[in-house]
This record gives sequence, structure tokens and C-alpha cells, in this order.
Amino acid sequence: MVSSELERERAYVATLYARLDEVKADARVRLESTRREAVGGNHQSRSERDAFARLYEDTITQLGAVDERLAFGRLELERPDEPGELSRAAGSGASADGGHHRYIGRIGLRDEQHHPILLDWRVPGASAFYQATAATPMGVRARRHLTLSGRTVTRLEDEVFDPDLLERDDVQLQGEGALMAALTAQRTGRMTDIVATIQAEQDRIIRSELDGVLVVQGGPGTGKTAVALHRAAYLLYSHRERLRGSGVLVVGPSRSFLRYIEQVLPSLGESGVVLSSLGGLYPDLETQVDDAPDVAALKGSAEMADLIKRAVRSRQIRPTEPTTIDVNGERLVVQPELVVDAMRRAQERGKPHNLARVGFNKSALTALTRQLIAQMRDHGTTVDESDEAVLREDIRQSHDVRVLLNTAWLPLSAEKLVEDLYARPGWLASITPRWTPQQRALLQRPRGSGFTISDVPLLDEAAELLGEFQAGVDPEKLARKAQRKRDIENAERAIENMGVEGMVSAEQIAGGFAERAASLTTAERAAGDRTWAFGHVVVDEAQELSPMQWRLLARRCPLRSFTVVGDIAQASSPASASSWQGALQGLLGRRRGSSVAGTAPHRLEELTVNYRTPSQIVEHAETAARASGLRVTPSRSVRSSEWPVREVAVPSSTAGGGAPRDALLAAAVEAVASDRAVDAEGTMAVIAPVGLVDPLVERLLALFPGDVAPGTASLTKPISVLSPATAKGLEFDAVVLVDPEGVKASSARGAASLYVAMTRPTQRLTVVG
Repeated sequence: MVSSELERERAYVATLYARLDEVKADARVRLESTRREAVGGNHQSRSERDAFARLYEDTITQLGAVDERLAFGRLELERPDEPGELSRAAGSGASADGGHHRYIGRIGLRDEQHHPILLDWRVPGASAFYQATAATPMGVRARRHLTLSGRTVTRLEDEVFDPDLLERDDVQLQGEGALMAALTAQRTGRMTDIVATIQAEQDRIIRSELDGVLVVQGGPGTGKTAVALHRAAYLLYSHRERLRGSGVLVVGPSRSFLRYIEQVLPSLGESGVVLSSLGGLYPDLETQVDDAPDVAALKGSAEMADLIKRAVRSRQIRPTEPTTIDVNGERLVVQPELVVDAMRRAQERGKPHNLARVGFNKSALTALTRQLIAQMRDHGTTVDESDEAVLREDIRQSHDVRVLLNTAWLPLSAEKLVEDLYARPGWLASITPRWTPQQRALLQRPRGSGFTISDVPLLDEAAELLGEFQAGVDPEKLARKAQRKRDIENAERAIENMGVEGMVSAEQIAGGFAERAASLTTAERAAGDRTWAFGHVVVDEAQELSPMQWRLLARRCPLRSFTVVGDIAQASSPASASSWQGALQGLLGRRRGSSVAGTAPHRLEELTVNYRTPSQIVEHAETAARASGLRVTPSRSVRSSEWPVREVAVPSSTAGGGAPRDALLAAAVEAVASDRAVDAEGTMAVIAPVGLVDPLVERLLALFPGDVAPGTASLTKPISVLSPATAKGLEFDAVVLVDPEGVKASSARGAASLYVAMTRPTQRLTVVG
């Protein structure tokens, strides 16, 4: 009976894939037809054609991304919800005893008669697949998990809620085999979706309402990141109209983390989300370099917002002495009050610095024109109304006038303002009278040093107060310009790879790119526009954010619709908060441009089941954390592994001293070799203090050539050598933790870094110290 039931499921899943291929083929035909369509020079027709082309391209991309494990579940219901409910056939169908079936998958599919044959996991009708229990069956008699290899069903597993079904021959295994199989599977260096094994507590959070700030607190391994990404996919599906034009921003701690998660949302049918690291939240800047802890703590503090505000205002310089200017031979003595009055008028309008400067110039030019006309009339010159416009233009073109106005109010870019703040100690001292010399010294550095992760929110704060450096620039035009630059760079590489230099230009090929994709997607436009207002923002490892980073994100989502996930016990950043209440002070309850601050309302959800980390590793990590004074969120691990935590003691060089560097490195390499002998195929992280990363890479490459990569490189290598900060949010089959005392001593919050490092493995942990 098992074999025949397996064959029936294989046959049904084969019909789903056949329908998927038909829909993809139809989209390709429509795309090619649209591209061949001749529209002449009519701009509207070209726009319509490009919009349809983009629609078909997105459909093809989406359908291609969901091919793996297209269907993963089946519900057997007490009765159909409506005619044509999902069954083995396209129309209404029944099981052996009159029940009805509903298949659950990554996307929804309908047959040629538009009857549903596969339900998208996000629709309300699919929620029972995740939430039904024996106590609360929700109209479900049995839940079946389908395991696929490629496009073939290889295994079935049933959870039965109706006792009458226990006697049926077609009911298969009972239990949580699908979940355990997913948890114990080898890691690949890329995060995979959990859509087939979402648990009830996770599903409830994923489907919670869009509005407001949702905080998801959970210890390591509780699935916070997976919940956050699946929630983004759910919200995009369930609130398509609201989010289509504004999009969703997902923020992670590093580029390594983004590479780790980048395949999840496409596999769930969503490819229009903007992914950004904390170092990439300012246009045309992507940095992974951060400051020393004390510098980062100062830059991340809320008082930097006031400093940037004072810095901008200090560049509006009120004259104190009269100035003599020449306008076509006519000499005017300009009193300070004239300039000060024009500045006051501009400042009262509350516009950003560069935009307000336009008003300042207009007011000053008007006043200067009046003064010039009055002086000329006093000298006996006749000036009528037709002369006023000419005289105003003479004043505007005057070199002396330009110097006068620019001295009082010069246009500024955010980059120049922040660089000047660091490079001009005298100016910094003048606007920080209450700071100590030691505080000011933390910010000092020469121009051209490059911006850091901690500089990103300062640049954004400055840009908010300054406004567009080139007023009136269209954000879409900037995005198209940036895309054109990328297209030319891609074309140059293509020409080089194909060896056709001189036969075609990069500009010609880039023009072809533009012809095929003239309209920018929401994600592309949002990524290039600093002022873009997202409909929802997901923040992972949110416990690490500084007050200034929270201010930046608050500007990105004026509606304050956030999913915030993290674990306060893992906070290791020097500027992070010690509680969610403290952290969320940065999500100000204000609109853009307002100075009124307040804590955004939020609701808290806790994840308490550890799905990733075996129980013996959880106990070891939590014991070490509590011994260091950390307040950890207790979690219950769903499994144990066959390997106990292994501790490798390296003799210290002196009584009470640390282990010698060479002895540590040698012991670490031996520990890696020992673990690879247990499992040579799985992924491994060697986590060590920053100063040991490079020597460990060098020694491990000698033993495992081609299999080792430092943290910033691709995570697809079998062995990654990482600092605790780079390892945050990632998971591996095995971890070798080197010099735990060195990790603890590396910063004021080193104990949290150690806790992070200890909780990365899914199978084995070795501690060398």
C-alpha cells in the first residue's frame, strides 16, 4: 500500500510540474511576442510594451525560482470549502473514505479551467497546514508532508488528527520526521527556506498584522531569521496592493549575512525585496569596515544627531561687518542686517539647508536690488520698472555678490560636511563646547580616509538636514544614470570575455539592455533613492543597532511598519542597547523633518524552541553565558546530537597566563582535522579573535588547499574562518572555537560575542583554549 500511495502522489506532483512548465512556456512566448512588437516612436506605446515585458520577465524569474520542492504538503479535510476544492483531479475530489485534499506549495497554480490545483502557502486556506493540532484540528483530518528529490516524491509522512484514519492502509508514517530531517541535514553555506516545516508558533508570528513594530525575541537557533524572511514573503503576498509601490527593505548585519540569506525570498516567489547591510544603507556607498569600539560607540550615540544639526547650522554664517560690493561700477555698502534678515526668512520656512539656500538667495537678491535702485536714484539716475529685472540680473551675476552670499550660506554635500567634521579639529571644538578633548580626538581623521559602517547613519542624518546637493534632481533619473553605468560596466566585461573588442562598443550593448528593461522595478528605484519610503522594514540581528542606525531606519519607513528580530543577550556592538525598550527609543514617533521624539509602540513575541542547536551545545553555551553575567533567553532544544562538546586544553605559557599563539594555532588546526575526519562533507566554521583569522587561514590552506576561505569570501567553501562578528546570524554543521578567553577580552561585550560563536553549530562544537 505504501508503494501505491507513493506512486499516486508522484503522479499528482508530476501534473503540478507539467502545469508549471506550461505557464512558464506561455510567459516566454508572450515575452518574445512583446519584445518583437513594433511601437515606432510613440513614447506611451513603448512604455506599455516595456511594462508588459517586465511583467513577463518577473513571472519567468518567479516560476524558475520555485521549481525545487514546488509542492511539499497535503491536507485531508472533512469536507471541501467550495466546489472545485483541491484534490487529485482538477475539480472536486475525494479520498478513499470521502475526505477531500488540499495541496500546499510555494506558489499557487490553477489548471486550464482555472480550478485551483495547488495553494500558495501564504493564503488563509493554507494556514491549517502549520497550525492544526490534534487538540485543534481546524477541520483537518490528516496532514501529509511530501519529500521531493528534484521533481520526484521520495517519501511520505502523515500526521493524523482523526482517529478513524488510523485503520486506513494509505496512511503513512506518523511523527515529526520531516522537521527532524530538515534540522539534521547538512548545511550548504546558504540558508534554505523552512516553508515546508514552519511550526505553529512561527506561523502565528509570520501571519501577524502588518502595521506597527513587531519585535521577535529569541535565543540562538530559534528560527528568528527564517521567520523574518517568511514574514516578508507573506506580507508581500497578502498586502500586495499596499506594498507593490513602496516595497520591503530587509537589513542584515553584513554582506556575508546577505549572501547567506539571498536565496530564501526568491525560493518563496519574491524577488523584488531590497536587501542591504548596515554599511550599504546610503546610496553609492557599500562599506564593511567599522571603527574601533570606542569610536563606533560615540558615532552611534544619539547625541551625534544634535552634533550634525549644529554642524549644518554653523555653516550658515551671519556677517558681523559691512561689506562693499561692486555691481557694474556701482559700489554698494551692504550692512550685516540685510544678509541676516534674508537668512532669517529662509530659516523660518524649515526647509533643508540646500533648499533653504535658494530662498535665502532670492530674498538677498531682492533686498540688494532695492538698495541698488535706491542708491542709483539718489545719484540722479532714472530707473523705471523695466530696468529692475536687468539690474537684478546684474546683481546675480556680480562676482562680489556671489562671494558675499556663498560666504554666508554655501551649498554642501553630506560627504563634505562629515569629512570636514573629522578633518577640522578647530571647527569640531567650536560646536562641541561640552565635549572633552578625548571625545573630540576619537572623531579626528584626515580627509580621504574612507567612510565606515558607523559613518553611514551620520551621512544620512546630514543628507536629511542638507537636502539634495543638486536641488531638483529627479531620483528616477539618478537611478537610471546609476543603472546605465552598471550596464556599461557589464557590457565591457562581456566584450572582454567574448573577445570581440573593437567590433562593438559597450555603449551599444548597454543600449540594448535599456531597450529590454527600460522601466525600473520598485526594488531598483528604491535602492538608488535615499529618500525612498518603504512600506515595511525587516531588521535582523536588531540588537546590534545603535541609536543613530535606528534613526536612519525610522526615516526609511515613515509608517513605522517594522519586523525587528534579535536576541538582546547576543548584543556585542559597543553602541547597542541592553533592552528592547532602550533599543526602540531610536524608532522615533515622528514624521520626517520633525524634532518631536517618542518611543514607537511595539508588540513582543518570543521564540523559545531551539531548532538548530543540539541540547548539549545549548546547555554548554548558556552555562558559559550565565557565568559571564549575560541574561540569556532560555530555550528548549528539540534534539540532541551524538557528539558531546569537545574541549581541547592548550597549556598556558606561564602560571595564570594565556596559551602561546603557536600552540593555539597548532591545536586549532589539529581540531579541524579531527572534525573533518568525522564528516568531510559538511560545512565548518573556525571562529577566532580577529588577530588569529589570517594565520589560521594560512595554516589551514596548507592542510586543506582550496577548501578554506576567510569570512568575507564566499560561504560556499567547506571551511570558513571567521571572527565572532562575521559569524553572527550564520550556521554550520560544525564549529571549532579558538581562544574563547581572547574572544571575551576583545571588547566590553566580549561575553556576548562568545555566546554567539558557541551557538553557530548544528551538530558539533569543539572549543580550543
